[in-house]
Parts: sequence; structure tokens; C-alpha cells
Amino acid sequence: MSATVQDQWSKWLLGTRFGGDAKAAEEGMRLLRAVRDRVLHRAKLGPGMTLLDVGAGDGLIAFGALDRVGETGHVIFSDISKPLLDHDRDLAGRLGALDRCSFVEASAADLRAIPDASIDVVTTRSVLIYVPGKIAAFREFHRVLKPGGRVSLFEPINRYAAVADRASGWGGPRVEPVRDLAERIGDYYRALQPLDADPMMDFDERDLVRLCEEAGFNRVQLELRIDIDTALPRSWEAMINAPGNPRIPPMAQAMREIFSPEEAARFEKHLRPLVEAGGMTQRNAVAFLCATKDGGPPRVTENGDG
Repeated sequence: MSATVQDQWSKWLLGTRFGGDAKAAEEGMRLLRAVRDRVLHRAKLGPGMTLLDVGAGDGLIAFGALDRVGETGHVIFSDISKPLLDHDRDLAGRLGALDRCSFVEASAADLRAIPDASIDVVTTRSVLIYVPGKIAAFREFHRVLKPGGRVSLFEPINRYAAVADRASGWGGPRVEPVRDLAERIGDYYRALQPLDADPMMDFDERDLVRLCEEAGFNRVQLELRIDIDTALPRSWEAMINAPGNPRIPPMAQAMREIFSPEEAARFEKHLRPLVEAGGMTQRNAVAFLCATKDGGPPRVTENGDG
């Protein structure tokens, strides 16, 4: 894709998110494919179904759904980014799947191009974190689904790590020799994405459940996973050049803006060995949610009760 037609979403997804590190990209995509498979498994897709992937991005979930809906099924790629939809359309053509795909330029909170009660399954992955009016998105998911239809989604709970980092100090105890600089980096990003105002930070897993119910879903299941671990080894260049999301600059830019050359050198001298040896603490929280629109067949549990 030509750089002249990229927007912030396509530039990040198709270019900068792994900082140019092939090994980091391979590991990152392995993890993302596992997320895709879990989202699709919980969606309970079958042959002949119509799936709407909201915020389809690079098509990870939507293309993964094609085999599951079969030759008689249909997959709708929806995204606010025309460059990403163009990318997906081109890939669908090369796969010979254009006749089973549609492409809709729309936001998650405004799916007016999709008729009422026309979709069997709605999926999303890391989409609601960018949506200020999340209740509008859930209402749109509910509107477009057929009775008995399901939404299956994955969302990072960024608030968890942000609160934990604020309590323990950015980077944890191993950055103590450069604590003054680390705190300035933390303040820089907190100013860009305030904890209680930015859509990536202003919700947690309980809010997702509440919004589902408010939108009209009557069967809701959510699984929360929290991991605290030592980060895998990573090249310093990849870490500082990979923006954490499409809406913020990479750390290399932050360092240029807020550090003197001497401060940047001191920061790198201490942290580079920790990053490249895998010595940094990593906190992560994610939620998988599945909800059903009323009107489908009665639910049967493992013991046979409805």
C-alpha cells in the first residue's frame, strides 16, 4: 500500500506496530492468531452464516471466519479506515473470496449501512477501546443481529495496567536508577491518554458487561485474564520505535521531545540491557465477551437445564 493513501490506522497496523522487528512481529502475530481463534470459537459460527467484523483492520478475524461460514456464508468487513478496507478487498481478491465478502466504511457506533436483524454474528477485536460512545456501539451490535445472534469480542483492559503502573511507578523497581526520567515518560503518555477521559482508559470489564445489558443483550459471558510476567527479550530499537497504539507517538519521539541528549543517553544506557535481556515487568489484562440477543432457541446447559 502506498504511504500516500495511509491513515493513522493503516500506518500502524500495516507498518509501525512492531517497530520493524521481524521477530517481534512473528511473536505478536502468533498471539493475535490465538485471540482470533478464541473469538471465532466463542462466536459459534456455522456454514451459511453472515458475520460482521466491526473494525476489521487488517482482516485477521474476518479472513479467519471465511472457512467457518463456508461457501454459502458471507463475511462483512467494516472499518472507519478506507485504506484498510482497500487492503482487505485486495487480499480477498487474491484469495478468490470476493463473492463471499462485503466491505463497509463505518464506525462501530454508526452501522446504518447494515440493515436491522440481518447478521448472525458480530465480532470485534481491540475496537471499543477507540470508541468514546461505547453504548452506541453495543446498541448497533444489538440492532443488526438477528434474534438469537451473538456478539463475540476481545478488548484489552488498559485501565488495569495504567493504574498498576501509576501505583508502582512506570517500569517497576528495575528502573530506579533512572526513576526521574521514567516518571517523565509516564507523565508524557498519561497527558496524551488521561485515565478518566480517554476511551482507551475509561472503562474496565465490568463496564463491558453493564453496557451489554443496557443495550438489550440478555445472555452475557465475560472472561478476564490478567498476566504479570517478565517481558520477553526485545530489541531496543523495536521497543522505542513501535507506538503502543495508533493514537500515540513512539517512545523515540517522546524521548526527543522531553529529554536532553544527555538524559536520553542515560535512559538508554540503563534500560537497553533490561529490554534486550527481557528484564522488564509486563502487566496485561484482557477480556473476552460473548453475548446473545434475545429471541433465539432456549439455552441448554451441560446438565440439560435451560
